[in-house]
Amino acid sequence: MIAMKPIQKIPLQQIDLSDETFSVNFMPDLRRLRSSVEEIGLIQPVLLREKGDQYQIVCGFRRISVTKEMGKSEIESKVFEEKEMDEFQLFSLSLHENLTTREFNAVEKAVALDKLIHCFQIDPIIVVKTYLPLFSLEPNEKILNTYLSLARMEDEIKTYVLKEEVSRSNIRRLSTLTPVDRTAILSLISSLKLGENRLKEVLTLLEEISRRNQCREKDIVQRSDIQDVLSQKELTPSQKTERVKKVLLNLRYPKMHHMEKEFEKKRKALNLPHPISLYHSPFFEGRELRVEFQFATMEEYQAILNFLSLLAEKKEFQEMIRPLTLPLSPEGRGMG
Repeated sequence: MIAMKPIQKIPLQQIDLSDETFSVNFMPDLRRLRSSVEEIGLIQPVLLREKGDQYQIVCGFRRISVTKEMGKSEIESKVFEEKEMDEFQLFSLSLHENLTTREFNAVEKAVALDKLIHCFQIDPIIVVKTYLPLFSLEPNEKILNTYLSLARMEDEIKTYVLKEEVSRSNIRRLSTLTPVDRTAILSLISSLKLGENRLKEVLTLLEEISRRNQCREKDIVQRSDIQDVLSQKELTPSQKTERVKKVLLNLRYPKMHHMEKEFEKKRKALNLPHPISLYHSPFFEGRELRVEFQFATMEEYQAILNFLSLLAEKKEFQEMIRPLTLPLSPEGRGMG
């Protein structure tokens, strides 16, 4: 049992604001807390520990920040003597006190788990069994490792993860990258406003292109054709996404890209009238072609049929009927 502490008023200037031993805060939303403190004052005193001639914050980083912003010079506190409790006991006390008053965001959970293991040397098995459920997480090692990887990422990436509510699977994909590659990729994905599936698609393509071409993800993102797309202010994020995806697909499947260009060249040479469209099979995996056309009158219908009947005489159309097909690769597309 922890003995009840008397409440004291401690000058803010005696509190070491730079000591974040017990802090897990990341991008805290202080609006509701600020409104509450302004309206009715501090409901709960902060917890401090004596440390030399200053005080160390155990619990109450956000309350102290708001109090300081409001121009106050002191804050109601409960103070522990320096040797009264060890640091893990104080950290555990801080976690439980916070969990009774607010929810932790994903990064705060990651920071807390990282501190438990790397600062306070708690056995990972105990962390999985005891602390993951405390944070409403399933108790398994894979989830622990996902959050530990997030804790070690750059602050800009953590901010992106929170704002875009990035899934655990995509956090794991980001964790496989070097800090330099991760930062470069952030400049791409943050400007495209990707959803979860599109983010997975882009990260997977970048990984596969990097492995296939033996290059860095950073070098792919910094290519001029990708940067040109990102610089076009008239495009919406959705339009930019489609164009960037096309560039990445061309890099990932260069043979398919070559076939696409050859097909397009022949299609243009046919001078198809506007109502007629001609398509190849998906990924050129089959030899069939698909023709679509629209008409409003019998005259238009007859004209289209007459045009189509003449296609067989054109060399470009004959070449399209006999395309160079590629054997399927182990991945299923055979596009190199």
